[in-house]
Amino acid sequence: MHELALAQAVVMTLIEEASKRSLNNINAEVVVGELQSIDMEIFEYNLNELKELVYQERKIKINIRIVREEAKFRCNRCGYTWRLSDLPITEDAKEAIHFIPEAAHSYIQCPRCGSRDFEIISGRGVYVRLI
Repeated sequence: MHELALAQAVVMTLIEEASKRSLNNINAEVVVGELQSIDMEIFEYNLNELKELVYQERKIKINIRIVREEAKFRCNRCGYTWRLSDLPITEDAKEAIHFIPEAAHSYIQCPRCGSRDFEIISGRGVYVRLI
């Protein structure tokens, strides 16, 4: 159900933008962070179904390209920046981080200085970018 609610929010955002701009055709990228815990197949299916419904009911054509955003972190102690894919962490740890991104502090430390005081600088959440 989470994927359906997310797809609905994306499509409603695009309908609003199309209406504001008096467009019958709108193009967007939906950026999905690597740490976002969603089933991409279900999300894409829901987007496609909703886009078709919007076209049938409102004659607004919505074109969406889904882009995955890599998770990146920056150490607050030494300033080093790294990617989730750079780390040798277990699949169980990755799954925990996907469900609760703040759990990253329990599983990850800065590869340079060992600090657990870092911030997630990309790869969280979902946002829409008009193109």
